[in-house]
Amino acid sequence: MDKNINKTELKEFLDSKVEQYNNLKFIDSDPIQVPHQFTLKEDIEIAGFLTATISWGNRKSIIKNAKRVIELLDNSPYDFVLNHHETDLEKLESFVHRTFNGEDFIQFIKSLQHIYKSHNGLESVFLKHAEKDSLQSSISQFKSTFFEIEHKHRTTKHVSDPIKNSAAKRLNMFLRWMIRNDNTGVDFGIWNTLSPSQLSCPLDVHSGNVARKLGLLKRKQNDSKALIELDTALRNLDSKDPVKYDFALFGLGVFEGF
Repeated sequence: MDKNINKTELKEFLDSKVEQYNNLKFIDSDPIQVPHQFTLKEDIEIAGFLTATISWGNRKSIIKNAKRVIELLDNSPYDFVLNHHETDLEKLESFVHRTFNGEDFIQFIKSLQHIYKSHNGLESVFLKHAEKDSLQSSISQFKSTFFEIEHKHRTTKHVSDPIKNSAAKRLNMFLRWMIRNDNTGVDFGIWNTLSPSQLSCPLDVHSGNVARKLGLLKRKQNDSKALIELDTALRNLDSKDPVKYDFALFGLGVFEGF
């Protein structure tokens, strides 16, 4: 594809790719299928958050391990988070996905319980520091809130912080799942207090490489500065729903080797 194409042609091309990938078929091969098992808002949130947390590496192993997470929570994530006893946590010790281990998993359950019991749930924590067109400081503040209870330092690396120059790919993906609602049945759109216009694209190797080839991104590293650059370019194409283009960039990178 020619790098010198104009904005209108680029938008038409990417819009057609959004249509191609942003539909129910996408769920079959994506980790989003795990929270799709649930109907209760809090179950979807917690299953989505834990799935997004371990979403790096091979997609098949992400899906397999995310399903294992749900099984270990007795297939009722919200009930388990809210009402577990210390002894219920022992069975989580054996869990491992890459560098995320049982100790981290147990900490996440305790931190989630704290979020629901003391902060009125995940949505209200992200809402509290939301800016008009960005949730990056919300993500940073979320990390502080998540770890304001006693915790092991090793676990903090599993929650990204944009202020420390992270692109926070997994949390941006989780927020896309919760906030976007385009009636295709992929993203949930269950957080009505926040708007798709505030979302940032989950930036990873695939979406970054495709964005550079299309001239949407110049910066070489996939960090928070690159994310701001990509966000600006995508908002220029659609200010109300910039992150729909995640489907296009991801699809082109992963399924088409663009």
